[in-house]
Amino acid sequence: MSGSRAEVEEKVGSRQRLQVNVNEYKENQNIAYVSLRPVQTTVLGKTPKVYLVPFSLSSYKPDQLKRPKSLLDKNSNNEVACKKCKKAEIKKTCRRILTPKMEATSSKAESTLQKSSLDVHAESNKWQYKSTSDTVILSADTESSQDGDSDEGTTPGMDDFSGLSPYEKKRLKNISENANFFASLQLSESAARLREMIKKRQPPESKRKKPKKKENETGCRRSMRLLKVDPSGVSLPATPTQPILVADENPLLPPGPLEMTSENRDDNSELFKGFLQTWAEVSKTRSKNTEKELSSIKSYKANLNGMIISEDTVYKVTKGPIFSMALHPSEIRTLVAAGARSGQVGLWDLTHQPKEDGVYIFQPHSQPVSCLYFSPANPAHLLSLSYDGTLRCGDFSRAVFEEVYRDERSSFSSFDFLAEDASTLIVGHWDGSMSLVDRRTPGTSCEKLINSSLSKIRTVHVHPVHRQYFITAGLRDIHIYDARCLNPSRRKPLISLTEHTKSIASAYFSPLTGNRVVTTCADCKLRIFDSSCISSKIPLLTTIRHNTITGRWLTRFQAVWDPKQEDCIIVGSMAHPRRVEVFHERGKWVHSFLGGECLASVCSINVMHPTRYILAGGNSSGRIHVFMN
Repeated sequence: MSGSRAEVEEKVGSRQRLQVNVNEYKENQNIAYVSLRPVQTTVLGKTPKVYLVPFSLSSYKPDQLKRPKSLLDKNSNNEVACKKCKKAEIKKTCRRILTPKMEATSSKAESTLQKSSLDVHAESNKWQYKSTSDTVILSADTESSQDGDSDEGTTPGMDDFSGLSPYEKKRLKNISENANFFASLQLSESAARLREMIKKRQPPESKRKKPKKKENETGCRRSMRLLKVDPSGVSLPATPTQPILVADENPLLPPGPLEMTSENRDDNSELFKGFLQTWAEVSKTRSKNTEKELSSIKSYKANLNGMIISEDTVYKVTKGPIFSMALHPSEIRTLVAAGARSGQVGLWDLTHQPKEDGVYIFQPHSQPVSCLYFSPANPAHLLSLSYDGTLRCGDFSRAVFEEVYRDERSSFSSFDFLAEDASTLIVGHWDGSMSLVDRRTPGTSCEKLINSSLSKIRTVHVHPVHRQYFITAGLRDIHIYDARCLNPSRRKPLISLTEHTKSIASAYFSPLTGNRVVTTCADCKLRIFDSSCISSKIPLLTTIRHNTITGRWLTRFQAVWDPKQEDCIIVGSMAHPRRVEVFHERGKWVHSFLGGECLASVCSINVMHPTRYILAGGNSSGRIHVFMN
C-alpha cells in the first residue's frame, strides 16, 4: 500500500507542476538588435504561466538547456522529487523537439528579424496579456510560418509524452496551432508595415507639364515662293524636272589623225610655223655614232661637275604633273618633250629667248601620257602612249598626230621599239596583257594580244642588242620574254626575278650592251642584275639603299641608265636640299646635281641626252629643270 500510495502522490505532483521548457534563450549583448524566439512553456495545472528568456540563435547549443532558478525556488518538496525522476526523460524529449526546429532555421530568418524585432516584441506582449487560459510567446521563425507546417510538424514528439492524459495532449496541440496562427498574423502585419514605409520613402513621380498653347499666337512667316504658292493663294503647277547630264571628265578624243594645234599659241602665227620648221630640219641631222666607248669614271665625273642650272633653264611646260620625258638627239639644239597627267604633251626649245617663246603645248590625249620616245629611225616623229588606250605619232613635218594603235577597252602603260627602224612595237597594258603592233599594216589594231602571267605591267623595255628579248616590270615580279615565242597559248616567261618584296616601279636594260638590268622598288632599294647571259636565272649584283617613298602626290621614281655611260644610273632623291643623284653599278655614289634656289622641288622623272651632257628633270607641277654645260 505504501508503494502504491507513493506512486499516486508522485503522479499527482507531476500533474500539478509538470513544466515542459521547449526552448530557452541566451542574451547576446554585443548585437545591436534584439532577436526573439518563442519559448513554448506549458504548465499543466490550474494556472498556466509563460516565461520569456532572451536567446540568440548564433550562440545556441542543445546541451546548454537549463531551468530558471525562479521555478526551483517556488517548487515544493514533492516537485523536487518529481524532477529527479523525470529529468532524464524531459532532456531527451526537448532535444528531439528543439534540434529539428533549430536546424531548419535559416540565416534569412534572422536577417528579416533584424528590421522588425522591436515590433515583434511589442506585439508579443499584447498577445501575452490577452490569453486567459494559455500564454504563448509568438514565434518569429519565418520558415516554419511561411512553409505552412502541419500539426505534426509543429509539435514533434507529441506522442512521447506517455504520461499525459488525452486532454493535456489536446491542450498542447491547440497551443501550437494558436502559436502558428499568431506568428503568421504577426509577420503579415509587419510586412505590410514595411511596404508602407518603403512607399513613403520613394519620391513622387514628377510629370512634365505641357505648355499651354496660345490661341491667338502668330506663326512663323514663310516664303510663298518656297511653298510654290502665288500671292492669291493658288498653288503653282509643278515644274518638270530635267535629267542632269554628267559630263565625262576625260572624254576620249575622236579616232584618227589630229591636227597639231597649240593651246598656248596662235596657229597662224609666224612664230609657230617657224617652230615646226625648226623641228623638222633639226630632225634630219642625226648623230652617226654607231660604236660608243665608255669614258673613265674620273672624266665622267669631271663632265658632270661642269653641268649647271640657271633661271633660264627652268620653266613650267605642262599644267599637271609630269609622267614621262624625252630629249631630242639633236647635236645642235636642245629640245625637250614632256608628257603630263592631263594628257598634254609639252615641247620646249631652250635656244629661244625669251624662254616663253620656245614652249608649245598640245593635247593629243585625254588621260596621262605615261611614255614618250623619239623615233630612232626618224627623230621628227614623237611617239606618245596614254592611259586612254591610244598610241599616237606626232609628225612635225606635217603638223599632225597620227593614230598608231587604239584599244578603248584597255589602258596602256608603256611601250618600246622591237625593231631598230621603229616599224614594230611591244605595248604593255595595265591589266597584264601585251600587244604586238606593226606600223606597216593599215589600221590601228594590233597583230597579237597576249595575256601574260603578270596582273599588271608598269614598264616595257627591249634589249638594245638582242632585240627579240624584252623585260616587263609587274607588281612584284620582273619577267623577261622572247618576242619570237609569244602566242596566246604560251604565257610563261623565260626568266622571272622574284627578289623584290614590294611594288616595282620600273625595270630597264643597260643602253649599250644590255648586260645589266636596274630595277626600282618601293622597299627603298635599287637592284642591279647581271643580264650578260640570259639563261634560266639572272644573278643579283648590287643592292643600293635609296629612299623611293614619294607619296601619293608625287610621281614615282624611275632609275634610268645614262646612254653615254651605261655603268651609271640616274634617279631622283627625296633628300634636302633637293637633288638628282648618280650611282655606279657597284653601288658607289658618283655625283649629285644640286641647283640651290633653282631646284627647290623633287624631280621624279629624269632623262639624259644620248650624246651630250644634258640632264632634264620633271617634277609633279609640270616644271622642267635642265642641267647643261
